[in-house]
Order: sequence, then structure tokens, then C-alpha cells
Amino acid sequence: MSTLAVNAADRERLLAAYPEVFHRSFMQRWGLAIAAVTVFVYLAFCFSFFNVIPTFVNGNWDRAAIYIQDWYSWRAQPRLRFQNGQVVPQWTSRRQYPEGAAIDWLKPTSNGGYTVLFGGENRLEVTPSQVDVYIDGKLYPVVINGDRASLPAGAPARMEQDDSKVNVRFGFAGQAEIRSNQVYIQRRFLGWANFFFDTHSPFWGRSVTGVAGLVLFGERLDPAQSNASLALDNFLNNGSWQHGDILSKLMQTLVMAFVGTLFATLFAFPLAFVAARNITTSRPMNWGMKRFFDFLRSIDMLIWALFFTRAFGPGPLPGIAAIFFTDTGALGKVYSEALENVDDKQREGVKSVGAAPVIVQRYGVVPQVLPIFISQSLYFWESNTRSATVIGAVGAGGIGLKLLESMKTNADWDKVAYMVLLILLVVFVFDNLSNALRSRVMGKKGH
Repeated sequence: MSTLAVNAADRERLLAAYPEVFHRSFMQRWGLAIAAVTVFVYLAFCFSFFNVIPTFVNGNWDRAAIYIQDWYSWRAQPRLRFQNGQVVPQWTSRRQYPEGAAIDWLKPTSNGGYTVLFGGENRLEVTPSQVDVYIDGKLYPVVINGDRASLPAGAPARMEQDDSKVNVRFGFAGQAEIRSNQVYIQRRFLGWANFFFDTHSPFWGRSVTGVAGLVLFGERLDPAQSNASLALDNFLNNGSWQHGDILSKLMQTLVMAFVGTLFATLFAFPLAFVAARNITTSRPMNWGMKRFFDFLRSIDMLIWALFFTRAFGPGPLPGIAAIFFTDTGALGKVYSEALENVDDKQREGVKSVGAAPVIVQRYGVVPQVLPIFISQSLYFWESNTRSATVIGAVGAGGIGLKLLESMKTNADWDKVAYMVLLILLVVFVFDNLSNALRSRVMGKKGH
């Protein structure tokens, strides 16, 4: 009984000392569960309102898979046209072979046709009147009659009739579209075709050691310049990959980010002193400057880019202006808040010796906030390196516009992958550089 009495007394003492622990409010007891249910109901509403599930179900996943394959492989796409009883190959604009090249998977036959090899026992024997399809070594003849190509009886699922044409799929190796007047071939290979040199270059088709031997020890291919200079020129002016143009656009993007951030920093720095209440005592000026910052940063950088593109035309100038306007507002707000939190003792110490107001700010305030200002500007510079790519896609120049152009063709996804990798590399380098500079500025050299 004494134990129960002690426990009861202790309980009363604890209740009196910590009432919030034993007598929690309704929200303290059920708030987490209510929040979880609210989030679940909200997500369910969003799924229903935006038709998320039907969109996923009805998505063109086959097309998406082809686009992904195009990132790490290339397609040779000849059209085998039927002309005057002969099969005549024609190529797309991004031709991967020089004129008259011997192609090991596309071979002419003695009857005026062509054999297309898809690896293993898969191939096509193309003539103007019939296309013999071999799948795993078994023959399925597609007869061309009038304006129709007809699917043979007993054809496997990899062959299908699509109106007046027959489609044949060979997996990753490619596919064929058989029509009455042509056979459209897509032959796929791993890697990026002609990445270093296009078919017009004398270095095309050579191995790495072969190119190195020509550059270092070979006789001049062009009397006007060395082989090293010729190789560099052929690489930069590659007609398929356009390395020179892409690298130039990438430099435009970096210049846009740097110049826009630099101008925003220089412009926001003095304006922040006007917005800080402990620096400028005029409340109307404080309020007006802060609203000016709100106006600049409340309009997204992409909207500013669209506005300036309409005003100045496409190019890097609209991109620089968009970054400048947006970052002036954002940096001005951050700078003014940093100024409002400075230690007034240093400022009062400088003021006590009779220094002028400008000198007071220079020696009493700036040393305190300068590391923060530089750190924030470096962070914005790093972020703008990514943002400049996005605003470039709306006409502000740089690699973003080049990226959008390649995506619109629906055939240059390997080039898209190339530019994305370049952007990732640049962002990685600038991220590490910015972090190192910020650590040094903030006095964290060991990190």
C-alpha cells in the first residue's frame, strides 16, 4: 500500500510539474495522423484531377524506349527505293557512310536487289517485287502487289500488317518498314557514329592509333597545314556533330551566367544599404527598395528571358538581362537581410571617432557582411550556370537553344545526350569550384 501511495504522490507531482506532457492538446495527440491523412487525400485528388494514372497507362512507352536507345546508340536509315526494276538506296541527311563505301550489313545482289543483315540468322532479301524476311533462319516472304505489301500467312508477332505496309522488328538490331515503293530500314549500332570525324574527313574510319600515327609521324594530308591542325579543324567542323558550334554555344551559356550574376552583384550591393532599416533610417526608402526587390525576383527568370527576347531578339543579351533582373532582386533581399543583422558595436566604434557615414559603412559594416555577400554571389553564379541553359531554350542563346533544336528534329537524340553530358560536366566543375571558393571566403579551408 505504501508503494502505491508513493507512486500516486509521484504521479501527482509529475502532473503538476509537467502538465504539457500528460495533458496534450488534441492537435498534439492527433496532429501527425491528421496531416498524413490530409496529404494522402490531397495526393489522391491530384492524381484524379490531373489524370495521372490514365496518362501513365496511355503513354507512348515504346517511343520513349526508342528515344532512350538513341542516347547511347545510332541508327543507319537507308531507304531502299524501287526504281525501274532496281533497288536504289537513299540516305538521310545525317549520313554515316561516305559515297560508294562498302557496307558490311548492306550488300547488293546479282538480281538488282539488296541483302540487309540484322545479325545472327535475321536478314532481308529485298527485290522490287518481293521482300524475303528471315527471322531466326525461317523465311517469311512479303509479296508486293500494286500499292500494297502483304503479310505472309503464319508470320510471327515481330511482323505485323499496318494498312498497306508491313512492319518487321528485329529487336535492338533494328526494324524495317516494307511499302509498295520502298523499304525503310533502321539498323542500330552501339555508340555514336562519326563522333570525331565526319565522312568528308581524311581521318574518317581510322582507328585511334591510326589517327595518332598520322598526326605525329605521317606526311601532311594538306600542304597548307599540319595534320594536327587538320585533325582539330575536322573535329570542330564535324558536319554531323557540330562540335565547334556546340562548344561556342556552351561558352555563351557560361558568359551569360557569369556576366548576369556579376552585374546583379554590383547593382544589388549599394541598393541593399538603402533597403536595410539599420543603415538607412528613411522608412519610405526602405519599403520602396524592398518592394523593388520583390518585383524583380517575383517574375521568373524564364519570363524575363521571353520578354527580353521579344525586345532584343535571340542571343545572349536577353539571357544576361534576365539573369541580371532576377538576381538583382534576390541578391538585394539577401544582402539587405544580412546588413540588418550586423553587430552594431563595430559600426558604433568607427562612428565614435567622428568618421563620415560612408567611412562608417566601409569599416564598420562591410567587413562583417562581405564574406556572406561573396558566398551568396558564388552560389547564385553556380545556380545560374544551370538556369542559363533553360532560358537559352526560349531564344536567349547559348547551348539551351542548340539543345532544343536537336530535340525538335526527333532524330538527334545522340546529340542531345552529348550536350546533356557537357552541361553535367560543366555544372559539376562549377559546383566544386564554387564550393571551394565559398569555403575559402567563409574561412573553412579545411573542408
